[in-house]
Amino acid sequence: MLDNLTRRVSGIFSRLRGKGRLSEADVQEMLREVRTALLEADVNFQVAKEFVQQVKEKAIGEDLYGSLNADQTMIKIVRDELVELLGGAETRFNWSPSPPTVILMAGLQGSGKTTTTAKLARYLQQREKKKVMLAACDIARPAAVKQLEVLGEQIDVPVFSLLDGTSPPQIAKAALERCKYLMLDVLIIDTAGRLTTDDALMDELAQIRAVTNPTESLLVLDATTGQEAVTVAQSFHERLALTGVVFTKLDGDTRGGAMLSVKKVTDVPIRFIGVGEQVDMLEAFYPARMAERILGFGDILSIVEQAEQVIDQKQAEAMAQSMQSGTIDFNMMLQQFRMLKNMGPLKGLLKRIPGVQSMVPEEALDQVNEKDMGRIEAIILSMTPKERSNPDIINGSRRKRIAVGSGTSVEEVNRMINNLYDMRKMMKQAHKLQQRQGKFKRRR
Repeated sequence: MLDNLTRRVSGIFSRLRGKGRLSEADVQEMLREVRTALLEADVNFQVAKEFVQQVKEKAIGEDLYGSLNADQTMIKIVRDELVELLGGAETRFNWSPSPPTVILMAGLQGSGKTTTTAKLARYLQQREKKKVMLAACDIARPAAVKQLEVLGEQIDVPVFSLLDGTSPPQIAKAALERCKYLMLDVLIIDTAGRLTTDDALMDELAQIRAVTNPTESLLVLDATTGQEAVTVAQSFHERLALTGVVFTKLDGDTRGGAMLSVKKVTDVPIRFIGVGEQVDMLEAFYPARMAERILGFGDILSIVEQAEQVIDQKQAEAMAQSMQSGTIDFNMMLQQFRMLKNMGPLKGLLKRIPGVQSMVPEEALDQVNEKDMGRIEAIILSMTPKERSNPDIINGSRRKRIAVGSGTSVEEVNRMINNLYDMRKMMKQAHKLQQRQGKFKRRR
């Protein structure tokens, strides 16, 4: 997601770090490049313009020109403005004081709404330990009800449907009564995909909302829609008073700039993002984490949260501490790669490791597969325990021995050792940025 923007911004800041002291001309040039990168990522023109202006004003206010730490200060300013652009503080899920909590799902045709409905049910089932029911109110699209039933069976969630000509508002009302009778925690209502200009379907959606009184009204948006997503969000918000947005197909779109525009223009927070086709490929959205991913600092916390689903809690905490402090060694790397096998698409996970997305070409990430994982494991297992815990001792002769033992080349061994050092640098830099952010907040 936002791959091109991440690579562009990472390149801009790497050049900035090489300058040491910054002049006003350096900052002006950097801001021009950032604005261009935002526009190329499909960010709304006015949003990009205001973002750059705010960064410029903060830079002047920090009096950073000529300072030795000017580059770090500039990165912090851009990071903070990105967080604000993406929504600022995290928004909590609205639970009904008297169950069930009703969630209304809306969206355009082809946005991935039905699949997202099942993904959200899976998320609430696994992460929040809620008992969920789905309501099949999309009777306009052939086989939509069957699709939801298949997905419901796959995740072991009941689906309420009526195929006797009952209208969607009445189906939703009956589903709510059934959900209350079974004493379930959540009812998620899947509605027909619609065009914003289709008044009849929009009225139907409003009727469903009236009879169920949802706690959450979520709009599902296709990230590949581009700047049109802002107009769509505005139209739905006027009719439904949206409480959140879910962006889908972020795993396949390298731009995704609509995500940076919707919150700013509509003031509707982004709640979840879809990062793959599988039913467990839905993530809660955190503005700070996304901002740091865009800046090339990865997303360690999301990795750890996913890791907690497949490994022991103590292991997850130890991994987080090592990664955040930049003390990762080959033992930890081996643990990570073995764990990755159980954590979804490998390419998406690798992008969250600090430095990977900005340093590794997209074509190389496309070629990553389980065989590559096997070669990495073979290289690490060919090292002695002492070499794994202290990579600094791996000299030329040791590298040759490791290459022979793993059936790889010395170049591959060198590349992996260099990657470890690069990961350490990026992790330390991300950790310093978080510390600076904490000190800034305490001073305020």
